[in-house]
Amino acid sequence: MNAGNEQILMRLLEDSGALRRGHFLLSSGLHSTAYVQCALLLEDPVRARKVGQDLAEELRSFHPDSVLSPALGGVIIGHEVAAALGVPFRFTERKGDEMGFRRGFNLRQGERVLIVEDVVTTGRSTLECAALATSKGARVVAIGSIIDRTAGRAPFDVPFKAMLKLDLPSYQPAECPACQAGVEPPEKPGSRPDAAAAEASAGQRNGQVLLG
Repeated sequence: MNAGNEQILMRLLEDSGALRRGHFLLSSGLHSTAYVQCALLLEDPVRARKVGQDLAEELRSFHPDSVLSPALGGVIIGHEVAAALGVPFRFTERKGDEMGFRRGFNLRQGERVLIVEDVVTTGRSTLECAALATSKGARVVAIGSIIDRTAGRAPFDVPFKAMLKLDLPSYQPAECPACQAGVEPPEKPGSRPDAAAAEASAGQRNGQVLLG
């Protein structure tokens, strides 16, 4: 993505309130002083369609047969990318600790699958999606996201395209400056924030890395 488009996307993130500052527990288990809530970026359907079309153009050359996203964060952007590419869209959901298909979704043998996320930090849910797709006999041809927070450490063995790289600081719970300073427990944006905050406090007491 060119620098001009990156600046436009950054402005959209700020104007929509999607880029937040504070003390957060990420779904990866890391703590951060910043959080990107892409749901706020995508709550405007016109804006979501535009972002989806732009990301689709970054990924069109991989010629996917379908798009697959993990619920919940990847659902809106995944659907918009699939619409722009003119291919089916499916999403995965957790069954306990495992990622799986529900609602009759499935993949066929040899299907070329594009995995689309809103934000990639450690890549955990993306890798789970890829493993599920592969277990069904499909082929993951590429991964795409709105935001790349991997700091150059993306753990993928297929091409990874993101619209914007954000090197926002993140920390293991035991090394988090905000925790060490005794500020309020980290907020877990999205679903079940109270439960996540309780998990964060427990993890800090036990010195464990949390998995959201």
